[in-house]
Amino acid sequence: MAAALAAAAPAADRPAGGWRPLFDGKSLDGWTPKITGQALGADPLGTFIVDRGTIRVSYAHYGKFAGRFGHLAYRLPQSAYRLRFEYRFDGTYLPDVEAWQHSNSGIMFHGQAPETITRDQQFPVSLEFQLNGADGREPRPTGNLCTPGTNVVIGGKLETEHCIRSRARTFPNGRWIKAELEVTPDGRITHRIEGVPVLTYSAAQLDPADAEARPLIDRAGGTLAISGGYLYLQSEGHPVAFRKIELLPLN
Repeated sequence: MAAALAAAAPAADRPAGGWRPLFDGKSLDGWTPKITGQALGADPLGTFIVDRGTIRVSYAHYGKFAGRFGHLAYRLPQSAYRLRFEYRFDGTYLPDVEAWQHSNSGIMFHGQAPETITRDQQFPVSLEFQLNGADGREPRPTGNLCTPGTNVVIGGKLETEHCIRSRARTFPNGRWIKAELEVTPDGRITHRIEGVPVLTYSAAQLDPADAEARPLIDRAGGTLAISGGYLYLQSEGHPVAFRKIELLPLN
């Protein structure tokens, strides 16, 4: 396992038991932004802000998106856990984003260490619990999986598609949606939306065909398997808010 991914995961803070908040509702203490084109920790346009007990992705100071993907990293890596949170899309997307960015955000997990993300890298090598809102009349499920620099196994088969749809229904923007991610000690991963399992897979691994994953594979001595890593909240061009972000360690 590459140190850049999850070698430090056993050091993650573990309370005496029960769920613990990752967000205090008042500040971004414990969270660090990484915006494409900026150094780690720099967020000159205030993309990630605290607003009435939520972490909000704000574009109030943007004219255009201009490929400035953002990720807000939690301070410690995690390995086996349940993560629950609520999210809500509102407002409108920036004028220069692509159609797939409409009502689109996510929670990245099993991610590379923030300090290993290059200045112009758009996404951390990770798995993404993709969050979608409605956009037009076509079905647009939430709770999907996207895999920047990674692959997984579904039904005994290595799945190399970049994004895999869940069984969730389409939810309208403007309402809070409950989501939960479960990563068991044996590497089984489940996405839940409103308490319902919508996607399950296992055997998360680095993709040797991906240019951004290859340096991590080299650091790991050729090992592909991923058993943990960092959590990130995502900014993809549409305003979104997160609240009630809580984690329950399973190991």
